[in-house]
Amino acid sequence: METNDRAIDVQGLRAAYGDHVAVDGVDLTVDRGELVALLGTNGAGKTTTMETIEGHRAAQGGTVTVLGHDPWRDRDEIRPRMGIMLQSSGFAGELTVHETAKLWTRLRSRAGSPDAALERLDLAHRRDVQVKQLSGGEQRRLDMAIALLGDPEVLFLDEPSTGLDPQSRRRTWDVIADLVAGGTAVLMTTHYMEEAEKLADRIAILDGGRIAREGTMAQLVAGLDGTISFVLPEDDDPRNPPPALPDLAGTVEAARGGVVVVTTDHLQRDLATLLAWADGHDLALGRLQASESSLDDVFAGVQA
Repeated sequence: METNDRAIDVQGLRAAYGDHVAVDGVDLTVDRGELVALLGTNGAGKTTTMETIEGHRAAQGGTVTVLGHDPWRDRDEIRPRMGIMLQSSGFAGELTVHETAKLWTRLRSRAGSPDAALERLDLAHRRDVQVKQLSGGEQRRLDMAIALLGDPEVLFLDEPSTGLDPQSRRRTWDVIADLVAGGTAVLMTTHYMEEAEKLADRIAILDGGRIAREGTMAQLVAGLDGTISFVLPEDDDPRNPPPALPDLAGTVEAARGGVVVVTTDHLQRDLATLLAWADGHDLALGRLQASESSLDDVFAGVQA
C-alpha cells in the first residue's frame, strides 16, 4: 500500500499510568478502505490505544499519525475529517432524535444533512421521539448516525453493535461495509468475535499492552485444528452396536449427550473418511457439524 493510502500509522506507541505500563510498543496501521478490528480483554490496552489515536491524549512514546498529522498537536486539522463512536455518547435525553442530530451538525464544520444521517441508520421514523425514550439499540444507532455526519475519512468505532437486536446489527454491519468499500478507514473495537470475523480485513489482538497476534482471519487460524461433531444413531438392540469408527487422523472423544467430537488438523480428509464410512454402513449421523477454527479459538490461545 502506498504511503498516501495510509490513514492511521502507529509505531512503537507507549503509555503508562505511574508505574503501570498500559501500552508497550504497539505498531498498528490502517489503510484507506480497510477495517482493522482491535481486540483484547479489559485492561489489555485497547482504550488507551484508541484514545491516543483519536487525539484525546498525547503519545508518551513512539509516533502516531492520522491522515498524515499528529492527532494530538494537529487536532484542529484532522478532527473535521474524523468520526468517533464511543461506547456511550451521553446525548441530552430531553432533546428529540432530530434535534440531537441537528445540534451536532452545527458543532461540526463538515456535517452534512442530519436527515440523511438518520435515514442511513433507519431512525428517520423516530425523529420526533425524545432520546431518553429510545430503546438501547436505537440509542446505539443514533451514536453511529452522529459519528457518520460529514462522511468522515477515518472512523473509530468502540463496540458499535452492543445492545443491538440481530436485525439492527446486520443493518449496522451493512452500513460499515459500505463505508469501507467507499474508502473510509475504520478502526474498531468489539467483544463480538462474529463481528470481527464478518467485517475486519485485519485483526490485531492486544494482550498486556502489546500486539500478541495480527493478520487476516485466514492468517490467524492457519495451523489451528478443525472440529467434526456428530451423534451415532441409536439402536434398540444392544446386540447390534454401531460399527467401530474408521481410522481418523484426528483425536476422537465422546462428549456429553452421546456426541462424538473429532479434533483434527486434516478436516477435509477426516470428514470425507467419516462420510464414506457412514455411507458404507448405511448410517445417518445426527447433528453433524464440521467447522474450521474460529476467532474464539485464536483469542483463547492468546489468553492461555
